[in-house]
Amino acid sequence: MRKIQLLASFFVIALLIISCKKQSVTDQVVTENDTLTVAQKDSIALVKEARQKERDALAKPYDDQEDAQSKINELLVQAKAEGKNVFVQAGGNWCIWCLRFNDYLQKTPELKQIVDDNFIYYHLNYSKENKNEAIFEKYAPEGKKMGYPFFFVLDSNDQVLNVISSVELENTTDKSSHYDLEKTKQMFLSNVAK
Repeated sequence: MRKIQLLASFFVIALLIISCKKQSVTDQVVTENDTLTVAQKDSIALVKEARQKERDALAKPYDDQEDAQSKINELLVQAKAEGKNVFVQAGGNWCIWCLRFNDYLQKTPELKQIVDDNFIYYHLNYSKENKNEAIFEKYAPEGKKMGYPFFFVLDSNDQVLNVISSVELENTTDKSSHYDLEKTKQMFLSNVAK
């Protein structure tokens, strides 16, 4: 019986830490399943607390008050003048994986240099407060199915060149980093303006 309880605890905890896309599913498991033990509930609470502390410590690059289309129009003018593409990271300050990617990008000098040299970077907000539905529909209607963050690349003429899932960038071998450096670097380099 103890092994079953431990396996159940492990399963619930694993669900909690998978991704922002799965976050609402795990919240339902916690609130709808009355058969959880006290230990399992405590484990879930600890994971949620750790996730919240990490989220609180990370920079919040998304602006839920911003007029996204006006901002993108402004960035397209800048991109044309500088001969760059606009690289859009879609997500929100509620999404731990979105904040982790931003943090990874800012703290990895090699990636930051590639982005600074080749792109105008923008964080497109998606939140309860501002879903930016018209923007998502215009540029990446399939994006919400990918989970967050996802990315899309615009040329300076406002044409979508690519829509990219962040799942493709996750690190599956080195647990010291959430994202794979080579995969992330290749994603950026393959989307540089020609």
